[in-house]
Amino acid sequence: MSKSPRPYQDSDATKKEQVATMFNNISGTYDFLNHFLSLGIDRLWRKSAIRELRSNKPAYILDVATGTGDFAFEAIKILKPTKIIGVDIAKGMLEIADQKISKRNLEKVFEVRLGDSEKLLFENDSYDAVTVAFGVRNFENLEKGLSDMLRVLKPGGKAVVLEFSKPKVFPVKQAYNFYFKYITPMLGRIFSKDNRAYTYLPESVASFPDGGDFISLMQKVGFRNTKHRPLTFGICSIYTGIK
Repeated sequence: MSKSPRPYQDSDATKKEQVATMFNNISGTYDFLNHFLSLGIDRLWRKSAIRELRSNKPAYILDVATGTGDFAFEAIKILKPTKIIGVDIAKGMLEIADQKISKRNLEKVFEVRLGDSEKLLFENDSYDAVTVAFGVRNFENLEKGLSDMLRVLKPGGKAVVLEFSKPKVFPVKQAYNFYFKYITPMLGRIFSKDNRAYTYLPESVASFPDGGDFISLMQKVGFRNTKHRPLTFGICSIYTGIK
């Protein structure tokens, strides 16, 4: 596994601090760019990941690296949980999530909190399910983050991780690499206030231990029945594991 990149190479701040700064900088355009850059496919990916929990019927869900809350809102629609808590290190993203919660009158069901995904401030065995969408590759210590997700899960509870992966088949691999390396950063610079954010995106995906490597890491920290399902020719993947 190559060294985990940071958003701002000229900064002495930790990766965690840099990621928080980056997401605060781009929070205003984040939702628009997500849908725009993925041609709207990100919505289908989220639905597919949430459906992994349908048979589990989780009442209490923790959404780690919740961002602006899109994954949690989709989970509310599909799973009808009693409560979802969303945690993120970027205050700017949570402010957008809060606005969306108020607009949809979901205050009783969905609550967001500022917090560190690798040091979750919850008791052991608290949640029926833990989810994270497009967040694990930003962890400073991936193993620590996964261990903490496992810790707060109830025995028998399920973790669902949705993350970008690297397609391996021709010509998808070549087209994806070109789009991610050249088009994404250019559009990111035009629409967001942070020049580095969308250059960091392909770097973070390239260095991420996807597929079997990520499953091995889940097993190493103690997840059982781990599974990996690639989506859209391997551009994205769903990983699941049971405590």
